[in-house]
Amino acid sequence: MVLQRMIRAVIMGPPGSGKGTMSARIIKSFGLQHMSSGDILRANIQDKTELGLLMKSCIDQGQLVPDDIISRLILNDLRKIDSSGWLLDGFPRTVSQAEALDHAFALDTVINLNVPFQTIKERLTSRWTHIPSGRVYNTDFNPPKVPGLDDVTGEPLVQRDDDRPETVTRRLKSYETQTEPVLEFYRSKGVLETFTGTETNKIWPHVEAFLHRKFSSLSQRAA
Repeated sequence: MVLQRMIRAVIMGPPGSGKGTMSARIIKSFGLQHMSSGDILRANIQDKTELGLLMKSCIDQGQLVPDDIISRLILNDLRKIDSSGWLLDGFPRTVSQAEALDHAFALDTVINLNVPFQTIKERLTSRWTHIPSGRVYNTDFNPPKVPGLDDVTGEPLVQRDDDRPETVTRRLKSYETQTEPVLEFYRSKGVLETFTGTETNKIWPHVEAFLHRKFSSLSQRAA
């Protein structure tokens, strides 16, 4: 598409909402560059950049990494691909970060995946893992042949701490508390587009149609 470089988008959604799958489909269909905040932060720590070392120092001391350090890291990478369209995933997480992004770039849209927490809890707490191989089973739609045992080795499956019901509940509440002000920030700017559903395959056609309209609208404006 001619105007790929003009689309600057953010995707938001709680852990377990299918954000990774949705991002992959958007990137493939619209040719945007996927910018994952986690990948950017890890790369800076690994490359020992000035900001990466600052961040590692905070983490090593058990401190929260200040918003301005995270914002500077992400914005530095975004400026390197200024001529490309991108989909930003995992940032911003706070209003302060959203304001920093807003000062640097004009966003075209913020895609918010609104998946009921109950659906996410059921999805995540149904996951069981064979730790040595990394094989993951889901008791609802991909169960092991013998309950509680790995299909290949017959060894016991375990539920990761992140997938335990109490941990999932805590993570979802934390996400809601932290993210609601960010959603409100974008809602007030008129760029928030929320898609509600319980399955990625059913939400995707609506996201795809919306982005086609967004590309079309930008094309007409440019013309």
